[in-house]
Amino acid sequence: MKDSTTMDDQYGGQLAPDTMLPQQFFGPLRKKAMMDGEHRLMVAVLEDGVRCFQKQLNARDPKARQLYLDAEEWITSTDQTWFFSFVNVCQTLDLDPDYIREGLLAWRDAQRVLDHAVAGDAEAEVPSEPPLRRASGA
Repeated sequence: MKDSTTMDDQYGGQLAPDTMLPQQFFGPLRKKAMMDGEHRLMVAVLEDGVRCFQKQLNARDPKARQLYLDAEEWITSTDQTWFFSFVNVCQTLDLDPDYIREGLLAWRDAQRVLDHAVAGDAEAEVPSEPPLRRASGA
């Protein structure tokens, strides 16, 4: 006796065309669009933290000094319980938080050494005009 199964019965599931609903096709694209906004927000948070850390390093104004201290605390913290912690932001953006942290702290230390050296030179000669104006030749 011959087997009554046909090619369609035997291979129908494997060779059948895939059908996809519009929600299945466009769903991941919508999620990606939402993630783009979240990623942009995290990039903005990271940029602001780094900017405050660098710009306010030598601030004497209490508000500006507090911005620096907050940024430094945020960068050096390893706490991951907060969604926008430094570690979580870096990991979400596929950045190594330890590498970024080490680079920022090395930059800070180099700036302090440079500022100390400049302050030592400044004591030797007192400039009559602001250093930026003197450096630009204006």
